[in-house]
This record gives sequence, C-alpha cells and structure tokens, in this order.
Amino acid sequence: MGWFWALVLRANALAGPFVMLLYPLYASIKAIESPFKEDDQLWLTYWVLYSFVTLLELVAAPVIAWIPLWSTIKLAVAAWLVLPQFRGGIIVYEHYVRPYFYRTVQNADAKLTDSQRKFLSSISPEARNSVAQFIDDNGSDAFDKIMAAATAQSRKNRGSS
Repeated sequence: MGWFWALVLRANALAGPFVMLLYPLYASIKAIESPFKEDDQLWLTYWVLYSFVTLLELVAAPVIAWIPLWSTIKLAVAAWLVLPQFRGGIIVYEHYVRPYFYRTVQNADAKLTDSQRKFLSSISPEARNSVAQFIDDNGSDAFDKIMAAATAQSRKNRGSS
C-alpha cells in the first residue's frame, strides 16, 4: 500500500503545476485574445482565488502540514475551479468573495459610472483619492453635476477663444 501513496504524491507533484498554473496560464492568454468577456471573468476569478489560497497556505503552513492529503485535496479543488464545465471559480467568487468584498471594503469605485471611471483613470492618484472622498461624502450625483458644469465651462471657454 506504500507504493500507492508514493504514486499519489508523485502524481500531485506533476499534475499540480499543470492544473494550477500551466493550463490556467494558457487559458488566460486565450481569454485575453478572445472578444468575449465571460472567459475573461472566469480566468480573472480563478487567479484571484488562486492568489487567496496561496496566501492562506503561506500564513497557515504549520496547520496545513498536519492535514492529511492536503495536496490531493488542493489539486481536486483547483481542478474544479479551473475546468470550464464546472465554473467553480465563478460560483465561489459570486457567492463568497464578492459579497464579502462589498460588505467589508468601502470602495467608492463600485459606485461610479463608466464615464466617471474613465475620467478618474486620467488623473493623478492624489486627485483620484480626493474625488473618491468627495463622492463618498456627497454622492455620485453631486460629482456628475460638477463634471457637467466643468464640461460646459470648458466648451464655453473654447468657443470664446
């Protein structure tokens, strides 16, 4: 029976990097090159979850060392997350990560429209933080009013020059 466990451990050593890194890397590159958003979401979600599990392993390494067959369990979960037939990464992200993220992180960016995000990406980080604070304090509508007034003033100044 010892040979069986040796075989399982060797299989994990070979299959782990393929399932957890090489295939997701290949599929992520394909997703970047495809015109569809769904595959991008699948692979971004996978990498977020993979990073989280890796950080968890680093922090809890002494405890994880005592869990029997941890590498086999991790490989099976990674396969479930990776294989598009199961969409495990999307399921975990939508049911656990996203709700926790929005509950615990006060993120002004989640309240912004696409035009506001485009504007914020064009300014310095310091100005972006000030705008985010303004939106938190006064709301997204107040920011829209200021932007509309600034745009109108800019057009007026261009017209008079």
